[in-house]
Amino acid sequence: MPIYIYETVAEPNTQFEVKQSMKDEPLTHHPETGVPVRRVISGGYGILQKAGLPAPSKPKGHGCCGGSCGCHH
Repeated sequence: MPIYIYETVAEPNTQFEVKQSMKDEPLTHHPETGVPVRRVISGGYGILQKAGLPAPSKPKGHGCCGGSCGCHH
């Protein structure tokens, strides 16, 4: 089950996480306090890859930066 981030509508905004099914309707009120809330849309944490495209490759050279940053990998 995914974990969704919610924040209170009123200032100061506080955030909390809720584990919910994707089929569940978004919460409209905090489950403990009853304060109005909205679900936060985040960018996610992974890299999406389109089907059929090759996986991204690492730069050639001396490491992750290709040796151009002076880190001497």
